[in-house]
Amino acid sequence: MTERKNCIEISAIIPVGVRHADMAALCRDYGAALAQLGRPYELVVVLDGRYPHVSATLEELQRGGEPIVIVALTRGFGESTALMAGFERARGSLVVTLPGYYQIVSSEISKLVNALGTADVAIGLRWPRAGSRFEAVRRGGFHRALRWMTGLKFSDLGCTARAMRRRVMEEIFLYGDQHRFFAVLAQRLGFRVVEVTVRQSPRDRFEGRYRLRDYAHRALDILTVLFVVRFTKKPLRFFGMIGMLLGGIGMLLLLYLVVARLGFGEPLAGRPALLLTSLLVVLGLQLFAIGLLGELIIFTHARDIKDYQVESVIQFAADSAKPAAADAAQDHVTAT
Repeated sequence: MTERKNCIEISAIIPVGVRHADMAALCRDYGAALAQLGRPYELVVVLDGRYPHVSATLEELQRGGEPIVIVALTRGFGESTALMAGFERARGSLVVTLPGYYQIVSSEISKLVNALGTADVAIGLRWPRAGSRFEAVRRGGFHRALRWMTGLKFSDLGCTARAMRRRVMEEIFLYGDQHRFFAVLAQRLGFRVVEVTVRQSPRDRFEGRYRLRDYAHRALDILTVLFVVRFTKKPLRFFGMIGMLLGGIGMLLLLYLVVARLGFGEPLAGRPALLLTSLLVVLGLQLFAIGLLGELIIFTHARDIKDYQVESVIQFAADSAKPAAADAAQDHVTAT
């Protein structure tokens, strides 16, 4: 069993959702590209929902000798969950994630894998990029907002073609829509992430439309990543800043009302400013208290949280320790 597990070097995880191509042709293209690397590989196809026709196609390829592992989920859980389910069945020391539709030219997969010689994660950057002017503005706005909030510069997080070392997936747990920010999460943990320019597939076309709700979700996702990247172990800085800002504004308004009442005799009854001032002060104190509670929780579980990666450990040889000190200690014990 161990020998079988170790013979696989590259595991390609392919989540299949609502948008998917002809899986027979796609798997053959991916397989041919991985075979050119000269390493044993497997295709782990995760059906994120019930797709009996896709399953039948994959089983036929499997019977034909293709190294395909089929993972069928009971329903659609999302791409992040599908990736995690695929990784649990992956056996390779290198993991490649590929979309279930044509996104990049399959021969470019080798660029991503070869980039792992100097990096832990290689993500695809489709260039030259096809699409309308509106799509370019939308992508640019998304990445600029992410760069402004997190300080990390990426240009094509929508590309799901990635290659990584196995230990990266062992340290990252994806849920929700966090697969879009995989590179951000990996860099937060100290892994070396590089963008590799790959050719976009001519068949990479999204015919649907993004609803207003989708844009709202992406904005909330960016805020989530901002909190995860910067304030996971420092919640007081996040809630404390907002609380101090709101509380400070409330205190200034309160000072103005006190001066107006005592110095100029202006009545306070029935003034909306008094209610607004009270609301801001109380809200500021509550947010500050939430930050303190978060700090207490983090402090309690700090030993269970690992947010770093060790690149290498250089150990000294056991026989190179100073023998003189040991001999002196032994002589001292004997004399006693």
